[in-house]
Amino acid sequence: MSPSKEPRKGFFVADEGAIRSGQVTDVYFPRALQVLAHEKTDARVTAEVRTTSLPGGYPWAILAGVEELAHLFQGCPVDVDCYPEGSLFYPGEPVTVIRGRYSQFGVLETALLGLLCQASGVATKAARCKKAAGNHVVMNFGARRMHPALAPMIDRCAYLGGCDSVAVVESARMLGLEPAGTIPHALVLLLGDTVRAAQAFDHAMDSRVPRIVLIDTFGDEKFETLRIVQALGERLSAVRLDTPSSRRGDMLEMLREVRWELDLRGFSQVKLLVSGGLDEVEIQRLNPHADGYGVGTAISNAPVINFSLDIVEIDGQPLAKKGKRSGAKKVLVCQRCGLRQVVPKTSELTPCSCGGPREDQLQPLIKAGEIARDLPTVEAIRESVLGNLEKLTLE
Repeated sequence: MSPSKEPRKGFFVADEGAIRSGQVTDVYFPRALQVLAHEKTDARVTAEVRTTSLPGGYPWAILAGVEELAHLFQGCPVDVDCYPEGSLFYPGEPVTVIRGRYSQFGVLETALLGLLCQASGVATKAARCKKAAGNHVVMNFGARRMHPALAPMIDRCAYLGGCDSVAVVESARMLGLEPAGTIPHALVLLLGDTVRAAQAFDHAMDSRVPRIVLIDTFGDEKFETLRIVQALGERLSAVRLDTPSSRRGDMLEMLREVRWELDLRGFSQVKLLVSGGLDEVEIQRLNPHADGYGVGTAISNAPVINFSLDIVEIDGQPLAKKGKRSGAKKVLVCQRCGLRQVVPKTSELTPCSCGGPREDQLQPLIKAGEIARDLPTVEAIRESVLGNLEKLTLE
């Protein structure tokens, strides 16, 4: 019997070097390159990234992961065209196009798809939750549902997708935000009483930190809220209801009741925040009486966008596998009416049928291994997403 290996020390994550060098790849890609080298052949190809459908029957999605994609291909001797990060896209549209010798980027397929698929899934779900919430606040509370190494990526995509804040300290630092949160159940349990925990928080925290108190640890939500209001008065910003499903009943009725009691006593400024098992459907239901939401699993564990990478040209000749459209393409969007059309790349850039100008969504991202355009700030991306959300519906 061979001796057992010494247990690995550390976290099971790939470092940046392994990702960029093509070590995080499905084994058939390096094997394909080995075969091509044996056959002494290679080709300059055009490959496109697109999806044929969106999860849950979504009518639209938000592209994310573009900045990391640029970092992946920096130094790789290829050209990459891509939608701007935060762009709206639909099934059937190529959102990224790569041109170069297959041997120069083939082993990066696994990584590039991973960067775009998960990030776009998170951004899309965040956008759907924000669309459902309207003017209400949406906070991303989902870091605990995923590997901690992914927390900054998930929080960034949630924020650019429309979330108003994130909870993780490191994510907020990277985004240039103040982390948002309340008090944990643990603090209430350790201090033995909700009011005592609220008062201790009030005494210990800087005055700039909002006094948002979790009210469902021990007692009835209505009566705990009234106790907190009596203790903190005007300093109380909000209460958060995270009632477990086994004790929840109808959350909308619970919110209505708490709101009535607060308003009756002159505390209409105290906001009602809800968390626990929320998604865009439940958010829409609670909107009449909730002021904000902490969304966790629905965003962090959002269904990925099933992008695939397909060769569509080889040495300048259109060629694709069955079920795919051959040839390089443009994705034209009318700047007046919004009409979208996928056309061959050789097509002329003519005005839309409405007379409005059309623009190709596929813009240079990488040229010969160098980043070819300024990458926008996450704030600018988020503003663009929010602008698009005003024109969209969830169905």
